[in-house]
Amino acid sequence: MRVLIVEDEEMLADSIAEGLRAEALAVDVAYDGETALERLGVNDYDVLVLDRDLPGVHGDHVARTVVESGSAVRVLMLTAAADVSSRVVGLSLGADDYLTKPFAFEELLARIHALGRRAHRADRPQLERSGIRLDQARREVYRDGHYVALARKEFAVLAELLKAGGAVVSAEELLEKAWDENADPFTNTVRVTMMRLRRKLGEPQVIETVQGVGYRIP
Repeated sequence: MRVLIVEDEEMLADSIAEGLRAEALAVDVAYDGETALERLGVNDYDVLVLDRDLPGVHGDHVARTVVESGSAVRVLMLTAAADVSSRVVGLSLGADDYLTKPFAFEELLARIHALGRRAHRADRPQLERSGIRLDQARREVYRDGHYVALARKEFAVLAELLKAGGAVVSAEELLEKAWDENADPFTNTVRVTMMRLRRKLGEPQVIETVQGVGYRIP
């Protein structure tokens, strides 16, 4: 899942991003509404965590622009205002969920995962294929009933392959979903991660390489 955090309190934004990355999510950060709109125009995000009270380009304008663009991104709006009228306004602008500050990180994470499932209706808490079972909530992977310990990026890549349901996933698509905007598309990051993932999943090899196209789990 790829998430965009838009929050003008830089320490808070960076703290949220660090926590989400520790949960194997790909996270980009914008500290103002203008930058957020630029990134939304370039990247496909699953969830947008949006501070409503942004300076300059207000969070309300960002939310309205997202809705009018027809984007599939799900919007979780953050605000310090806890009154009902503020929540109603935020939801009426097109936000899918609302969370008031201060909040517990665990609740934020749960809401992001819930919105991510709504963005991709085919997603399930547990993904299974070819003897592999991946539990997205517990971040656990089993092959033929045996636990497999994976690093964050390996877990994220495996999740994307399982979500594809046997279809081929390109290296570019994996970079888009499992890494953030700082990933260099010209590196061998995906190939190296795939080598490690295959080694940990063991024999016989379950991830196929479709030459010149990408990877799949048949």
